[in-house]
Amino acid sequence: MKFSQCAAAVVHGVAVVAVWAVALPAAAELRLGSLFTQHMVLQRAMPVPVWGTAEPGARVAVSFAGQNKQTQAGDRGRWRVDLDPLAASGEPRVMTVTSSEAPKPVRLSDVVVGEVWICSGQSNMQMKTASVSKVAALVKDASRVRSFTVKNTVAFTEQDFCEGQWVDQAPDSAVASAFAVFLQQHAEVPVGVVLTAWGSSSLEAWMPRDMTATVPHFKTVMEEFDANTQGQQRIQSVLDGPRPWGRNDDIYLRRQPNILYNAMMKPLAPYACRGVVWYQGERNTQSMWGMPDKPWYSRNSGMRLYGGVLKQWIERYRTQWGDDRLHFLVVMLPGFYGKPLATGPQGPADSPATHSWAWMRESQLQAQELQHVGVANTIDLGHIKNIHPKDKLPVGRRLALLAARDTLGITVEAQGPVMRGVERRGASLVVQYDHAQGLATTDKASPSGFWLADEEGAWHRAQAKIVGQTVVLRCAKVKAPRFVRYAFAGKPEVNLVNGAGLPAYPFRTDGFEP
Repeated sequence: MKFSQCAAAVVHGVAVVAVWAVALPAAAELRLGSLFTQHMVLQRAMPVPVWGTAEPGARVAVSFAGQNKQTQAGDRGRWRVDLDPLAASGEPRVMTVTSSEAPKPVRLSDVVVGEVWICSGQSNMQMKTASVSKVAALVKDASRVRSFTVKNTVAFTEQDFCEGQWVDQAPDSAVASAFAVFLQQHAEVPVGVVLTAWGSSSLEAWMPRDMTATVPHFKTVMEEFDANTQGQQRIQSVLDGPRPWGRNDDIYLRRQPNILYNAMMKPLAPYACRGVVWYQGERNTQSMWGMPDKPWYSRNSGMRLYGGVLKQWIERYRTQWGDDRLHFLVVMLPGFYGKPLATGPQGPADSPATHSWAWMRESQLQAQELQHVGVANTIDLGHIKNIHPKDKLPVGRRLALLAARDTLGITVEAQGPVMRGVERRGASLVVQYDHAQGLATTDKASPSGFWLADEEGAWHRAQAKIVGQTVVLRCAKVKAPRFVRYAFAGKPEVNLVNGAGLPAYPFRTDGFEP
């Protein structure tokens, strides 16, 4: 074996070594992409790319489930074949890969076929299963769930390989494991989860460099990154040093732009999967607009730009995977009220005017403007002061409901009430809902979390009443109500649900800018 730790690039006069996460093989050695190991789960009902490296010009053959696909390695030794769509199967089978220039075939045992998802994001995706007792109890009795966890690292250039191994057990992530278990119950086939997550990481950390061409603030971020020779030297020093990294070095690495994508996401493509679960956003809530007058660790979209950038990011990942139907499930940030941003009013936790996480949730919901995207509503969850809440079980359950409905074709209510429109009737506003069968409150009290404003935009708490599948709003202080905000606060008090017990989605009908 030899290590590719000598491929250096010069960035602004500084030699930067492109560090591979794992050792590269000698030229004649047959090697598969990192996700191809024993115990792996292959995606059913779609073509399955299998790829790797071999001696340039070598004939490579892949055999699995009665199929035999052949190709020739290119000038750089890279090869790929696409297996025809496979039927789901829990029967452990063997994949065999041979090369005309390699002495021995690669045999991968205990391979099954089912549903595969990538679960990514920052610390709330990374939170350990043992940290949430209800999820730990759920996973204890689970079967037919497997996982591949990508080792946390960074790289200055896009990598072809990463470190990890498929194991016959659920991932050590409370959200990812709960999602997988509930999804398996719906699908009744093996479920595989690829977990690639790192706390404190921004959306920009998971963006490929070429997005600088379409995202102006990311272009600025990367120009600053390239010019920061001292920072690059520090990153290289950490990578060259011993593990485990110290806390400060670990935090420094994961708060950088782009280099997490290079090392922890790029090597996964184009592994066949149904979609991506994305639980991230906390890092991007440090400002409303992100740029340009923030310190390096806040150099990101901010809450107001996040939605548009998230949509571009989703489309870019679909291009990377060559699948315009790659499904994305976004976890809405739950209730939380830390220190409110100084850019707005300093109201209480349920104020609709404060510059709170409400604006991030609105941005996250913009992702649904794309096809094959769902947002799991968590507005009734979370903790007012704990940015790492423990109520992860319902998050996994709601994600699985969306996946069951949207990717498995199962008829199930997967969303809480969604505002369809608002009608003015005299001094009242009537909110009309979809997904509102059995509209009710969890505590039998009147619906809470609604605020009204007139043309001037002064917000007052509304009195609310359920009438069929609508909510009628009034407020004595607002004689001519025009606008509604619902659950539009850092930590709103909410109780409105449908008959499936799923919470109503936050919304606002005004166009006021923060």
